[in-house]
Amino acid sequence: MTGSDPAGPGRSRRDAGDLAHAETERAVEQALALVGGARTGPSPDPDRRGDASARAPRGDANGAPLGSPHPTRNSTDNAVPDAPAPTGAPHPAPPPPLSWDRARAVAARAGRAAPLATIRLPLDRALGHVLAEALGALTDLPSFDTSAMDGWAVAGPGPWAFEAGAGILAGRGPAAALPDGTAVRIATGARVPPDTTAVIRSEHAHADEAKGLLHTRRSVAAGQDIRPRGQECRAGEQLVPAGTVVTPAVLGLAAAAGYDALPAVPRPRVDVLVLGDELLASGLPHDGLIRDALGPMLGPWLRALGAEVSPPRRLGDDAAALRDALTASDADLIVTTGGTAAGPVDHVHPVLEALGAELLVDGVAVRPGHPMLLARLPAPGTPRGRSRESSQEHPQGPPERQSRDVPDGPYLVGLPGNPLAAVSGLLTLAEPLLAGIAGRPAQDAYRALVHAEVHGHPHDTRLVPVVHRAGRPGGRDHVAPLRYNGPAMLRGIAAADGLAVVEPGGVRSGTEVEILDLPWAPATPWTEGCFT
Repeated sequence: MTGSDPAGPGRSRRDAGDLAHAETERAVEQALALVGGARTGPSPDPDRRGDASARAPRGDANGAPLGSPHPTRNSTDNAVPDAPAPTGAPHPAPPPPLSWDRARAVAARAGRAAPLATIRLPLDRALGHVLAEALGALTDLPSFDTSAMDGWAVAGPGPWAFEAGAGILAGRGPAAALPDGTAVRIATGARVPPDTTAVIRSEHAHADEAKGLLHTRRSVAAGQDIRPRGQECRAGEQLVPAGTVVTPAVLGLAAAAGYDALPAVPRPRVDVLVLGDELLASGLPHDGLIRDALGPMLGPWLRALGAEVSPPRRLGDDAAALRDALTASDADLIVTTGGTAAGPVDHVHPVLEALGAELLVDGVAVRPGHPMLLARLPAPGTPRGRSRESSQEHPQGPPERQSRDVPDGPYLVGLPGNPLAAVSGLLTLAEPLLAGIAGRPAQDAYRALVHAEVHGHPHDTRLVPVVHRAGRPGGRDHVAPLRYNGPAMLRGIAAADGLAVVEPGGVRSGTEVEILDLPWAPATPWTEGCFT
């Protein structure tokens, strides 16, 4: 071949490509520096944040896009990682994404990092909250000996003499002691007179009104059908531990034990920001526009996880609006949808960088949902990258943060734009984070047999919608994978009651897999063949 080598004498075409790439990177850095948004971290991994074209500049200091106005959405869940960065590139290769279980552990630990706040809520407002303290009985339960049945209170051996009359009713004051050989009518819940031997149920007794004598049709055991004082608990005994979710039954128990209000952890407050110019809030898709599936889904889902959720805000692909929304939020957690890749209108990373946020999870080795992220924003008014605690308050640095300055504002979970990928992000990052913030105990992992071969990713964990099936007589219950499990599909998860955690390489039929339960279960199991 003749002609001069554009890279200069002695350089190969690959070296020329390396040089050109390095020059492009330098030009990008210079452009970002001119607008005050120079990158400080490694170049993005196209598999985690977008395609190869996503190496274009991401945005200025205010998040304004510098590249093409055409969107590049998160569509990389099944992408193949590209080659390592050329040796001439000025930035090292980004670290590999966290494993799925490691990412969940990081999210759970982040949620537990801050001490829990405690509020006192009246019983009619405490439902669904988490107890901040163990609930101890304020009195014996029952607080006095009571009748467990409608019938007769008797003392000593029978037959027993009785007097006509209404007898002892519930809610009345203490009655006089019952002499041996006598009986008195008694209602369920009424206070048993002192010296009562037993209560005879009405259906087991025969009252001879003419003689004024009571006879029993069965033998009488001492203490029968009497609920003795303290049978359920004694004053000061723990009824339920801290971290218990307040259910209707817990409310009833608390009321019985004497409580008017409960010590509870405030529900985490969540803001939902929906990104994407291509999203419609109503009507049919048209002209390249699609319906927003995540806005209607995320609020109820997050409420099912115990959060207080504000109505979703649709920001489109507007970096300035995203930055304003992040800095103005007073929520404990901000959830964004889409924009976590590195295309020309994917603004989440550059806006977080401009704000000085700390990336705790930047990409997870899971399909779908690979480009999800978890970050901690600075507190309002905090200089970029600095903790809000003053050195005077903590001369050696704030507790558990003495080694470095860490932002301590709200958390942000960035979900991919594809619907099922977003569900994966909810279960991987948002659920364990919210559980920690709310003081909920971690869910106990359990495993179930899967009745089908489930293909796996070569390197990443897969989350596959499944439905529980009852086993045949003598057989074990199992789960069956659902067909519609692509990153952009919701048809499978709508029929599911859990997701199977499929390790790299897949599993064979009859293998046990870990199951992530959904916060609800279908009212009627969907067993149509089109789903399985």
